[in-house]
Amino acid sequence: MKLGNYNLDGSKLFVIAGPCVLENRDLPRLVGERMRKACDELKLPYIFKASYDKANRTSGKSFRGPGIDEGLKQLGEIKKELGVPVLTDVHESQHCEPTAEVCDVLQIPAFLCRQTDLLEAAAKAALKHNRVINIKKGQFLAPWDMANVVKKMDALGAKGRVMLTERGASFGYNTLVSDMRSIPIMQKTGCPVVFDATHSVQMPGGQGETSGGQREFAPVLAKAACAVGCDGLFAETHPEPDKALSDGPNMIPLADMPGVLKLLNDIFQLVRRK
Repeated sequence: MKLGNYNLDGSKLFVIAGPCVLENRDLPRLVGERMRKACDELKLPYIFKASYDKANRTSGKSFRGPGIDEGLKQLGEIKKELGVPVLTDVHESQHCEPTAEVCDVLQIPAFLCRQTDLLEAAAKAALKHNRVINIKKGQFLAPWDMANVVKKMDALGAKGRVMLTERGASFGYNTLVSDMRSIPIMQKTGCPVVFDATHSVQMPGGQGETSGGQREFAPVLAKAACAVGCDGLFAETHPEPDKALSDGPNMIPLADMPGVLKLLNDIFQLVRRK
């Protein structure tokens, strides 16, 4: 799969990372610059991510972001300044076209992975603007069910433009569990498979009006995913996760990311050599 100047062919671990949401103008740039530097040192493809609207929040009072107009403006500026592809979520069909004009990867949230109208709009926008679509596996789906999602995208003309992301499965109330079998199972579709290390340790609604998380286990699961053979890693990161406006409990501290990526890349390369 081609993405900008990157060839995501499985030879290198590609990294999707950034803050959960565009909190302000300065923080995303800080995170993006440090992540790009860490990935450059390891010669890893880097994709910046951040959301302009967190439409799925536990509480209606939670911070959602700057909205699509200001958000896409910021993402376009970050893309130009950092010189890397950018990824963001789309929650509504009418958002796909304007988002694809700016962003290299349109991400379908897990809860919406079977929403046919949204998938169709994303496919049309991706074809028109030569973009890629990242579809997160729903917490309610078995990994083999994602084959039907891929078939749907193939029928819409998006074959070769889709990557899939494992982000945990519902396991009782306010808890997720990661089944590493899902990575090779979803790779049978022919799509690159990403492991979302930070949302996999999320505890949805675990703090009452906000979600909780166990960020200390995100690197642990990421190591397991690289050992199993994932193609890419997704991680949200922040200089001060406890002060983050969204998903702070499951985000990896920015200062830890270079060391985490070094270890993950070592595991990835060892597995690929074998």
